[in-house]
Amino acid sequence: MTVTTLTPTATLPADWRDFFALTKPRVMRSVVFTALCGMLAAPVQLPFVLGFTAILCIAMAAGAAGALNQWYESDIDALMKRTANRPLPAGKMERETALQFGVGLGVFSVLLMGMAIGLVAAALLATSILFYVLVYTVGLKRRTPQNIVIGGAAGAFPPLIGWVAATGSISTLPLLMFAIIFLWTPPHSWALALLIRDDYAKGGVPMLPVVASARTTRWQMLFYAVLMAAAALSPWALGLAGATYGIIAAVTSAIFLGLTAWVVVQRAATPPEMKAERFLFVYSIGYILAIFATLAIDRLTA
Repeated sequence: MTVTTLTPTATLPADWRDFFALTKPRVMRSVVFTALCGMLAAPVQLPFVLGFTAILCIAMAAGAAGALNQWYESDIDALMKRTANRPLPAGKMERETALQFGVGLGVFSVLLMGMAIGLVAAALLATSILFYVLVYTVGLKRRTPQNIVIGGAAGAFPPLIGWVAATGSISTLPLLMFAIIFLWTPPHSWALALLIRDDYAKGGVPMLPVVASARTTRWQMLFYAVLMAAAALSPWALGLAGATYGIIAAVTSAIFLGLTAWVVVQRAATPPEMKAERFLFVYSIGYILAIFATLAIDRLTA
């Protein structure tokens, strides 16, 4: 699959807002939130200063991964309407600057985590950066429609890192938190991909709706949504969370499954407004926040 590279004719001076945009702040907020929930759900609570430092390191690592992602994908970002105004395709920054910023931020975050928290947390943090950049961005995204399935592991690391930062070890609950995000990522991402299929096609990104039918994509969304719901209920079923979490997880997961089923039963291959996909995409964001917030509160008040 050939991708045309568009290079701006001039580079404008970058300011702090361009560097901030490189970190993908919307993604970073989700990363920080789920990492904090993982930390709060742990049986050991860090002192405030250490906890803040751990979350800061995770935020910086997420920003580094975002910057390196944009450095590598500046060519396809220039082709897609959704990403054309990012600092690199918009000509506001040199690619080398983005590379140096991403590498520097990533190295600093891992070193600080290692010195302040411990080697296990630092190793996991480094693994999450490398997985997102090397496995997902470089190895998968342009090569396979399963990019978001395997690559979803990158976004599932934060609660695991938060837990390890607090405890120094890995146990069943943080692995379930990892699994919830991992299984949530395909239906969440493919709902968006169905909405902006033409944009991905223009950029040469083989997202599932680009290389397969909308019907195939929708059935796969339902498959992962069922697995996600099972993972979300597992902390309660295994006695790792209380009844309040179990009820909220059951209700919110049932709504998620209902919306995904609505996506599947649409008769037209590409409905003009795609209301079901829009509802599911928006709801999926609130769903993951609700699940993790409820789990953290449940554990804190147990």
